[in-house]
Amino acid sequence: MNGIVIHHTATTGTDASVEICRAGYAGLPSPLCHGVIDRDGGVHLVGYGRTNHAGAGDPDVLRAVIAEGPLPVDNEATVDGNSRMYGFECINTGAGQDWPEAQVDAMVRAAAAVCRVHGWSERSVIGHKDWQPSKIDRGRHRHERVPGAPIESGRRG
Repeated sequence: MNGIVIHHTATTGTDASVEICRAGYAGLPSPLCHGVIDRDGGVHLVGYGRTNHAGAGDPDVLRAVIAEGPLPVDNEATVDGNSRMYGFECINTGAGQDWPEAQVDAMVRAAAAVCRVHGWSERSVIGHKDWQPSKIDRGRHRHERVPGAPIESGRRG
């Protein structure tokens, strides 16, 4: 594994969101991520090993994540991220819905825990938008401060 990709589910409701990520759906087999982070800050582990969350992404972004360097703008999708990245799906419609503080805190803490295990810094954490040019999931999920600090949002570059 080379890093972590943070996503939004484009769903509502904890039980339904966890179930779809655990069971998958027609055309996309399960599991769809390693963990689901609910709006109350709960982390539901649903998968291990390769999960179907990242899809194809930019090889320059992968190199930047591995090197923990600055992220380039993603402009191609030619490398499989599912076998290279951990994935956390965060329950949010992605249509302007707020991000509760408890959920953001859990996003930071879950990512920080995985980073600690691998000896990675926060620069190994990206948003799906950073990985794949066609995605709208929040970008730049690199938490630049200590665990517990808000995750940055908004594309740079």
